[in-house]
Amino acid sequence: MRVTRRTLSTIAWMWLAAVLTASNALAQQRLVFKVGAESTKYTQQHAIDVGDVAGHQVRLFEIHRTYPGDAPTIGGTKIVESWTRGVSDYTDNNGEGTIYGVYVLENGDKFFTRGNLTATTVGPITGGTGKLSRINGMVRTSASANPKAGFVETQVDIEYWLPQ
Repeated sequence: MRVTRRTLSTIAWMWLAAVLTASNALAQQRLVFKVGAESTKYTQQHAIDVGDVAGHQVRLFEIHRTYPGDAPTIGGTKIVESWTRGVSDYTDNNGEGTIYGVYVLENGDKFFTRGNLTATTVGPITGGTGKLSRINGMVRTSASANPKAGFVETQVDIEYWLPQ
């Protein structure tokens, strides 16, 4: 059997394509952590009484979280802080809303999330910067909050993929 130059060239290109594709494969990771009330602060809250029933409010808020000590990591880099900004439509601390999250890593890279706020929030990672510019994944959070008292405690579950 005779192998032509064209056949060898085709095989070489196919091998190269396979190697390059494999090097861009995504590694799936899962990160679950809790952020206690001592590391969480409402930095802004603006509530407006709707006026239809007692306790019904529309609220705009911002929450800042820090991650001291044994901080969670994304791609080997520690998360140092996160910001949650959102709006809610609550009656006596029950209702729904929309939130947007920014997670900041110690090297300055960030990734961004959004979700629908209920007792549990589920939503996609919507982008990132630096090494996280191609991050993909989902974020699930479960929070216990009392906005009037300024208390919020959160369990976070991040499932993400980064190019290798």
